[in-house]
Amino acid sequence: MGKLVLIRHGESLWNGRNLFTGWVDVPLTQAGIVEASWASRQVNHIGFDVVYTSALIRSLQTAFIVLLSDPKHRTPYLVHTSDLFHRKWYNRFSAAEHKNMIPVYRCRQLNERYYGDLQGFSKAKIADIFSVEEVVSWRKGYTERPPKGESLKDTSNRVIPFFNKVIMKQLDEGKNVLVSSHSNTLRSIMMKLEQMDEAQVVGLEVDTASVAIYNYDGNSFVREELPKKDLSK
Repeated sequence: MGKLVLIRHGESLWNGRNLFTGWVDVPLTQAGIVEASWASRQVNHIGFDVVYTSALIRSLQTAFIVLLSDPKHRTPYLVHTSDLFHRKWYNRFSAAEHKNMIPVYRCRQLNERYYGDLQGFSKAKIADIFSVEEVVSWRKGYTERPPKGESLKDTSNRVIPFFNKVIMKQLDEGKNVLVSSHSNTLRSIMMKLEQMDEAQVVGLEVDTASVAIYNYDGNSFVREELPKKDLSK
């Protein structure tokens, strides 16, 4: 039986400034690094076989912070599949040596929802221009799109086919999989795993550094109960 672990990245610079971020590639804050370290402690008993992140640095940073506490002290490495040099060095290692490494794949399909014209603007300013209700509908609704951006449904339409084709294959082989990604990406996946309808997903919150662990038995996913985030521990 494999485990699927979903982790949202820690606080980014633009999270801290309350700006719409979307596909803008900004790093973690110091607080975000602390949050990622907390998330790491929640999963440091799990040995991950493979890791998937978005193409954005805040997701990648979080994943590598989590992997630093690997119980077997293995080396995580970023896979550059189009890089001939990568194939050359990787092929020098034996199958036994490969087991001491954790491949990390950076995948644009797991990017955050694209916020279009809102990216870079403060959420408070956008709420003043439009309305609080409209901004909430863009952020939490399922079919509502921000100007020139993606709805949650649009995000799901690129995330779920990738999940079914790539990540499910690893889980069906009994592997433990870590996905380090973003609020709306993870809402899309959780909607699928927990069979939520559109009304239910509107109320689903995924805070920075949130952790969700699912046990997979080959047919269904069962979510484990975890403590609430407490950065003092």
